[in-house]
Amino acid sequence: MHNKSLFLSGVLMLLMGINQAQTLFPKASYPMRVIFDTDFGPDYDDVGAITILHCFADSGYIRILATMASSKHKNVAAAISVFNTYFNRPEIPIGVVRGDAVALGDRQHWTDSVISRYPHSIRNNQDAEDALVLYRKLLAAQPDHSVTIITVGFLTNLANLLQSPKDQYSSLNGLELVSKKVVNLVCMAGRFPSGNEFNLSQDIRSSKKVLADWPTPILFSGFEIGQKIKTGIPLTHNDEIRKSPVKDVFAICIPMAQEDSAGRMSWDETAVFVAVKGWQNYYDLETGQCKINEDGINDWGQNGTHEAHLVEKMPPEQMSLVINLLIMHQPMKTESPKRGSLAEK
Repeated sequence: MHNKSLFLSGVLMLLMGINQAQTLFPKASYPMRVIFDTDFGPDYDDVGAITILHCFADSGYIRILATMASSKHKNVAAAISVFNTYFNRPEIPIGVVRGDAVALGDRQHWTDSVISRYPHSIRNNQDAEDALVLYRKLLAAQPDHSVTIITVGFLTNLANLLQSPKDQYSSLNGLELVSKKVVNLVCMAGRFPSGNEFNLSQDIRSSKKVLADWPTPILFSGFEIGQKIKTGIPLTHNDEIRKSPVKDVFAICIPMAQEDSAGRMSWDETAVFVAVKGWQNYYDLETGQCKINEDGINDWGQNGTHEAHLVEKMPPEQMSLVINLLIMHQPMKTESPKRGSLAEK
């Protein structure tokens, strides 16, 4: 009887967890309004992520409100502009963090390469908007509880947003504005159940602020999820894709690291994917709360009520096939978005 009671208790807890996850992160209604926030430089999975973002926009799943940079590396705005322009959306606003922020660049110099080879309207960070001002201006103009923020970099912009006072765009302070306009936050951040992860540990002050005070549900795609999903090799071997900054970046970077011989680990891509397509068919969720220590180590607690992290369900090899297909997406030749093609896979 004792064992049976424990089993039934475990099943009940599992069902409660599933129901809570469904409530926190229900299936999306399309088109979603998305702000994409990226460090765009220290690694190159950001390139795969922005490609998937535009793929979903071409398929009518999302409307990209802005592409934000949480790094102030000198090439970040111009590099983002290259990809927005390549995918026929040069008008998408680009915001760059101001003030105290991480400024790490790319050791493979892929940003230099694409900036020199491809058209872009934003030439430097000074040409881009202040990310905080852009966040407040855009959020104030959106319907209530309508915006999904996807962050695949540092949490600097989001911490600045939470601490911002009222301004010409809204009489609400940052915390109030986020509560009113944002439906959820999807982060490539953290290592679960515990560990040191780059995006959280590079700006610990901002990470602590966001993890403590963010008012909407947060879904984490942790380091352990993207680590097993290897992508990019099929793209670099696809002879039908030419004059592509996406292909160029993977072709430049993959040979530079032995660990990438089977493809680059796909951290940022998974965050964009589940933010738009949902987690239900691909992952399980564990609800709780992410906290970060002063040394940059994050821990997962079971008592949280509005956070969850992805738990592997679909084999990583199958997710690799999905991501590899999506990052081979090519710019649409017409402006009208159509459902289907790669984003339906």
